[in-house]
Order: sequence, then C-alpha cells, then structure tokens
Amino acid sequence: MDFDAVLIAPRRAASIAAGHWQDRTIHDYLAACVRDRPDAPALTALSIDRQHVTRFTRRELARMADRVAVGLSRLGIAAGDVVSCQLPNGWHLSVLYLACARLGAVLNPVMPIFRERELSFMLAHAQSKVVVVPKLFRGFDHAQMLRGLRDALPALRHVVVVDGDGDDSFEALLSGPHWEDGADAAAILQRSRTGPDDVTQLIYTSGTTGEPKGVMHTANTLFSNIVAYAGRLHLGGDDVVLMASPMAHQTGFMYGLMMPVMLGAHAVLQDIWDPVRAAALIRDEGVTFTMGSTPFLTDLARVVADSGVPVPSLRIFLCAGAPIPGALVEQARQALGAKIVSAWGMTENGAVTTTLPEDSDERASTTDGCPLPGVAIRVVDGTDTDVPVGETGRLLVRACSNFGGYLKRPQLNGTDADGWFDTGDLARLDADGYLRIAGRSKDVIIRGGENIPVLEIETLLYRHPAVAQVAIVAYPDARLGERACAFVVPRAGQSIDLDGMVDWLKQQKMALQYIPEKLVVRDALPATPAGKIQKFRLREMLVGDAGFI
Repeated sequence: MDFDAVLIAPRRAASIAAGHWQDRTIHDYLAACVRDRPDAPALTALSIDRQHVTRFTRRELARMADRVAVGLSRLGIAAGDVVSCQLPNGWHLSVLYLACARLGAVLNPVMPIFRERELSFMLAHAQSKVVVVPKLFRGFDHAQMLRGLRDALPALRHVVVVDGDGDDSFEALLSGPHWEDGADAAAILQRSRTGPDDVTQLIYTSGTTGEPKGVMHTANTLFSNIVAYAGRLHLGGDDVVLMASPMAHQTGFMYGLMMPVMLGAHAVLQDIWDPVRAAALIRDEGVTFTMGSTPFLTDLARVVADSGVPVPSLRIFLCAGAPIPGALVEQARQALGAKIVSAWGMTENGAVTTTLPEDSDERASTTDGCPLPGVAIRVVDGTDTDVPVGETGRLLVRACSNFGGYLKRPQLNGTDADGWFDTGDLARLDADGYLRIAGRSKDVIIRGGENIPVLEIETLLYRHPAVAQVAIVAYPDARLGERACAFVVPRAGQSIDLDGMVDWLKQQKMALQYIPEKLVVRDALPATPAGKIQKFRLREMLVGDAGFI
C-alpha cells in the first residue's frame, strides 16, 4: 500500500536538527540489547486466559522475530503490506511487530473487544493481507468471526490463528518451523527493513465522524516520544515494566512493547486485568514501573491494601485516561508505596504531558502534567488567540511525536502549516505551565480509558424501529471514570427498555464495551431553537435533581 503520511517530510530537517528524531528503529535497539546482554530476560508473558507463562531472553526474542518474519514472507507479506492482529497482551503481539518491521511491513493492532462491525471497516480500510487472531479469548471464537468476514475483504489472504489446530495456526505457519535457518532467510531479513521515516504502525481511533481513523506512525515519531517519556520518569535498563493495559492501544504498544526494547528493560505482559495476579507479578518479577487508567490504579491499590502484602519494588504508577481523584492518589501512595504520576496523551502523539516524579502528590490529582521535551502546547480561543492563564480554550499540540496523518483521510489531519495539531479537547493552563483537560469538544465518552464512539452508536439506535430520537452522554462512575447513558424518545405507539436496546446493539455486532449501560426514556429531549439536542442539559439531569443516579 502507498501510505499518505504527508506530515513527515516537512518536519524532518527541523526534527533531526533539534535531536528529537534520532533515525533509530526497533532493530537498532533490539540489536543493541542482544549485543550487550544476550541472555538477560527480555519478555515475560502471563496468559491468565490460558493459564500459561512464556519467557524470552533477548537472544530468544530476536531469533523468534526472525523466524516469524520469514514465515510472514512465505505468506506473501512484503514492504508496505499491512498485517493486522486482534490479540491480547502477549508475546505473539510483540514478536509480530518486530517481525513486520524486519520486512518493512506495517503492524495494525486492533482491540480484542471489536466485533464484525468495527473489524469489517478497519481491515478493509487498511487493506490488510494477513490477520492474526486467537482461536479463543475470554470464551469468544475470534477465528470463526474472521472467517465469516473473509468474503467481504478481498485484500485478505490469510487468517492466522494462535493456538489453532489446523494448517492455518500461528504455530504451523509462523512460530514452529525454523524459517530463520533457510538459505534465503538472511536476504529476506535484510532487504526491506523498515526505515526511520517509513510507516511502521497503523492504529485506529474510535470514530466521532462516523468511522474510525487510521493513525500512521513511524519509528521517529514513536521513539521521539518514548525517549522523552523514559527520560522524564528516570527509567532505564534495570527497570521491569508491567503492562496490563491493552497493547492494541498506544499505552500498551509504546510503553509495554517498544519502550522496554529501547531501554533494554524486562517487559512483563498480562493479558486480562486481574489485580490479584498483577500484585503477584509485581512481587515475583520485581516490577518497578507500570501504567494504566484510573480503574487499574484503584483495583491494584485496593488489593494490596486489603492483603497487607506490599509491592516494595514498584517505584512509579503512571495513571492516564481520566483525572485521578485526590483521595485515590493518597490511598494508592499509601498502599503501593509508589509515586503516582498523572499524564495525558493521544493516539496521534503518545504522551503529551506528565507530572514529574519530583512533583508534589497534589499535582497528580489537580493537573495532567506539563509538556514532555519536544512538545509544545497552546490553549486558544475561537480565533486561535492564546487565552489567559486559568481560562479554558481549545488545546493545540505541536510535538516531535505528532503522527504522519490519517490513512486515506489527509483532509482530517487537523495540523496547520506551523505544525499545530488541534486535539479537539478543551483545557486550561496554570501559572506553572501545567495542563488540565477541562472537557472534550469531540463527542466521545471515555469509559475506563476506552473511547466510546458516540455518533456511531446513536446512528445504529436511530435504525431501531422503536426509536424516534436518541442522544448518548456520559455519566460519572467512581471506578471507570465515565459510563454511557442513552436518552431515547420512542416512536408513537412504540416502547423500548434497556434489555431491548442492548439486544439490538448486540445484533449489530457492536463491541460490548461500547453499549450504553443506562437508558432514560423521555417524551422529548431538550433542544436549541434550531433543533440541536442540548447534551449538557442531559448530563445535568443525570447528576442533578432528576435523580437518575
């Protein structure tokens, strides 16, 4: 595929001159790891779903990456091709990325929660040639789902099944045969490796304009962020990084897959969030750093406090995805003995702001941090004029890690000639330059760190025979930050209840996590004179005197 990453070339000279783009790829970092300490632990993957632990040294990880790369080439994968995977956190996903980069191919990780509706768009848009899925994950048959989609995906050549029992299994096609020992292996592994400005990752954001957008990143954009991030948090080769946040999101991919390789650190992966197992992993593996959204922090702090068994190795828990309540920072600090760092970022940039480990604990609950090195931010009004300190405006970001653009949608890139990217979020800055996200101009609900595509769900509900009008808004939740509530006006003579709404959305193959968890039926919805639904008033109803919560 020809990737239209139009935002890369105009920035190259300045980014190189400033030292932000160092022209190093994942191969350079992995080769250094193997050269320096080949038998040091590189990757430990716990599969709670399969009750199994897999371990790789640096040498073993590099060898498996070679093996899978040659196996992919046997399936017809070459430079510029897209390999999609719908995998939980685990060694297969990590190795796939390393293998794709060896071929100049692009990895497209997609969330395991996605079903036919989301996948049919993403895989067709990306023109994916190979898709790797688990046979079963959390009781769902992903292989059967993908086979059912094949006829609608003309570019798709192979569905490869992890733990499959046929000729299409990951083990039979990729990880079993010693492909790396073939006579042509060396040539395959060297002829078209991903360069620092080639697209290496394609990752989809939840759509707010009717469809998801494919975010294109290169080694330079990704590593320019990771280097700054690790430097601020004082992370190095002696650290052990636990990643239970999904690696199909930037959080897991950048800081659980790429960062440990860059640092020469030990990565510990967990496929299903279980705070009891996470606490045990931290103790058993000597984990020093982890990150996740607020529910992860809440759960881990509670488990450690209730058990009375400490996690002394843990030094930093970075929390992002939603504001951290002050009480939680205090409770987690006490229970875990770790510094709680808050952060904010986007798929398009990675982390944009973080608090510093040297900051007071209060900073983590009252701000989302200050910009990382290589990042500049502005808060502006409707005329793009900077607003005074403390006032709310639109958040613009100019970063060394800014993405290459949206695949096949350059008109949506949202980046001006001076490199300022319009995040679509509202924010304010304090006198010290610390950011606080104040809301979203995009109509998205963030449930446990997962963006819910409101417009898409509303569109589906409008097709329900009983629905005349619908609006979906967020309501606060102590654990997940937000949940979704659907306000519905039924058609004359029709009725709808929560079970009926949920069943309808399931029939449309909507991801379960996207389905609203509350339904309010009304005779009418508040609207402007022009007929636009006033969602702010619906939110007020949910938390105000109407008593719905």
